[in-house]
Amino acid sequence: MARCINCGKESRLISKPLEVCLDCIRDDFAKVLPHIREVHNRTRQRFGLPLSPPKDEHGIKCDLCVNECQIPLGKTGYCGLRKNENGKLMDGGREDGNLSWYYDGLPTNCVADWVCAGGTGCGYPDFSYSKGAEYGYKNLAVFYQACSFNCLFCQNWHYKKEGFSSEKTSSSGLASAVDSKTSCSCYFGGDPAPQIIHALESSRLALKINKDRILRICWETNGAENQKYLKKMAELSLNSGGCIKFDLKTYNENLNIALCGITNKRTLENFKFLAEFIKERPKPPFLIASTLLVPGYIDKKEVSLIAKFIANLNIGIPYSLLAFYPCFYLNDLPTTSRRYTFECKEVVLSSGLKNVRIGNSHLLGEDY
Repeated sequence: MARCINCGKESRLISKPLEVCLDCIRDDFAKVLPHIREVHNRTRQRFGLPLSPPKDEHGIKCDLCVNECQIPLGKTGYCGLRKNENGKLMDGGREDGNLSWYYDGLPTNCVADWVCAGGTGCGYPDFSYSKGAEYGYKNLAVFYQACSFNCLFCQNWHYKKEGFSSEKTSSSGLASAVDSKTSCSCYFGGDPAPQIIHALESSRLALKINKDRILRICWETNGAENQKYLKKMAELSLNSGGCIKFDLKTYNENLNIALCGITNKRTLENFKFLAEFIKERPKPPFLIASTLLVPGYIDKKEVSLIAKFIANLNIGIPYSLLAFYPCFYLNDLPTTSRRYTFECKEVVLSSGLKNVRIGNSHLLGEDY
């Protein structure tokens, strides 16, 4: 049980590390913002990351994501990876991927497994080897060790603790990991954005090497990429039968800043941009959304706003509601309750969306 430092309300749905309730984030944001900034500063200092996106007028500009860092000499961008060395932007390029990868047998626990070609056979025979789930095939899961956000509930935060790897993976080296039983490759993290140049080149090489067979290119992202790179991501996924999965964490910008440190304006703009591509390849689904139901912060109002945003673009976009479990700095919150999750599903369905799923249902807990 924690107390909001602004209004004094006590609740087990207020996280002690954040110390601000949802109502104050929404309705009194200017007053609580300095405290929110300090919370994020502390979480980033722990890992030696820049406290905010650098804006040095004499620095080198990185255009990969929404932060558009202007990186001073000898310093790094907000992601902690891209750096200005002797006046040259280093790391995150074609030959120096900071990542780990592994094979994941299909069907896997991908956010899109309930609608994608590998999990369902949708798009067979052009984009799937099977009429159903692709048993016997595998996914190349590529974890990029950098991120453009600073989510207080990050469930993959351990790469920050371990630090950025001194061992680099070239785009050709990653492409060579695609073997004859790899039917899809998915880039996630962290987030692909800080290393999108590497991911795009790896994808092109892998598709060239495997040009006579099915190989889907997929992405899981916070959606904050520069749109010129996002378009290239979309083209690779559309042509290969893959998908782009957006983690729509919030709709309210203030809430996104409170939970993730960064605006979500680019994310929403990019999702709207990608929705225009759906008509080019209706099956298998090209664009998929998910939201993590963080207790106390992602309430039914927020879920409704996200769902209506998606439905206004295309009611057929698949949308998955994901269960939260205590993690990282929001480790004092409860697991998302079963009853609340099903109530959220009803809210989403009332928006008009036709393809809705509850993901991670095994994690659902008791009522708050």
